[in-house]
Amino acid sequence: MPRILIVEDEDIIRSAVRKLLQHAGYEVADAVSVEEADNLEPDGFDLIITDLRLPGAAGTEMINRAPNTPVLIMTSYASLRSAVDSMKLGAVDYIAKPFDHDEMLAAVENILARQSTQPAEPGSGESTGQHQATESDPAAIMYGQCEPMQKVFTLIRKVAPTETTVLIQGESGTGKELAARALHLLSPRATKPLISVNCAAIPESLIESELFGHEKGAFTGAVSARTGLIEAADGGSLFLDEIGELPAEAQARLLRVLQESEIRKVGSTQSRKVDVRMIAATHRNLKAMTRTGEFREDLYYRLNVMQIRIPPLRERRSDILGLARRFLKRQAEKLGRPELSLSPEAMQALERCRWPGNVRELENAIERASILTDGDIITPSVLDLDNEGSDEYIPETLVEGNNEQTRTREPDSANDLSLEDYFQHFVLENQDRMSETELAQKLGISRKSLWERRQRLGIPRKKSS
Repeated sequence: MPRILIVEDEDIIRSAVRKLLQHAGYEVADAVSVEEADNLEPDGFDLIITDLRLPGAAGTEMINRAPNTPVLIMTSYASLRSAVDSMKLGAVDYIAKPFDHDEMLAAVENILARQSTQPAEPGSGESTGQHQATESDPAAIMYGQCEPMQKVFTLIRKVAPTETTVLIQGESGTGKELAARALHLLSPRATKPLISVNCAAIPESLIESELFGHEKGAFTGAVSARTGLIEAADGGSLFLDEIGELPAEAQARLLRVLQESEIRKVGSTQSRKVDVRMIAATHRNLKAMTRTGEFREDLYYRLNVMQIRIPPLRERRSDILGLARRFLKRQAEKLGRPELSLSPEAMQALERCRWPGNVRELENAIERASILTDGDIITPSVLDLDNEGSDEYIPETLVEGNNEQTRTREPDSANDLSLEDYFQHFVLENQDRMSETELAQKLGISRKSLWERRQRLGIPRKKSS
């Protein structure tokens, strides 16, 4: 059982993260400062999760106190750039507050998985490198026995060792970020950072500053110069998720990075060279967006050197039960219920479902059923799959960039709204007078979750004029 140390001075956050990880099956200890963490022998843990700002020494000091243990930095959005700087000091990743439980668990699982694939004795020669490449194979990161996924794996293996820019296309929940991670881990840049950026989750007013950095005084609030995410990825890979949401100004700047391999910070007159391998992903049809002027045509052709399409789950029916069993095994281990299994009727229900949310929806369904089932056999009733409404799902509306499509499903009565109905009504009624941050706060979710639900329900974010 992996051991995790949490270093956080805010009691509510520390307690919430501890309970979350313990429920997920991890052994957890916690401390309120670096000094207190020192008494717990931090080098003996498999992972350290620490806040950036702590009383006394900063959270980055844990990198020096436990040099053999990976450190995950927690930071507020306002300190995001400091988190990027901490990665230069040796942190393996960062997560911005407020974060979803799923985000935290995914970050922890990814870091621990990466640690397990690293060779025990670095620098031991050619055989070590071969072992690492084998463990980093896309088939070890993603699951897929069907022919479409085998073609994806073959393509990843061929393009990963090159410096070619890659565009990953696929619907939400298909595993685009996993494909990007496989491309990075199979490349010569595997020892350098992979910086992942969700372009839709960053406010438009800050996206250029986040990507390219800024000089002191470049705008109100820029009290000091900061490093951008592209510069933080220097020597490694930059994964731009949902690049179709990138504003026009940022698109022009990104084009220069691809053409000249250089960046210029906001407010600076000087450019500097960067060595970054670019990986982009989108669920939208970028070529169609170039015809409407939403996306630069020259940037599209710079990005679309090599395209990898991740098939939706409905096109890989033979993988559904295999994925379900993997998710069920993981949940059984977390819950301490190794006898959990699927009934034949549940298997049939899984195979019949269209899975508009793809692999992510399947994983959530298995997790929910594992918790709700009273016995060791999961039945269709606890899976609670909406097979009747699945025929209404038309993914082409999002793929073709037609985000004006909204759900036509009506609630059974005016006073009986589902959660998704409530979400849609609330957003449509309030988005003209509330910012994305205010909407997310009122709904009790993160900006990222708000954006993902917008995409799933076909409610586009209104662009500022």
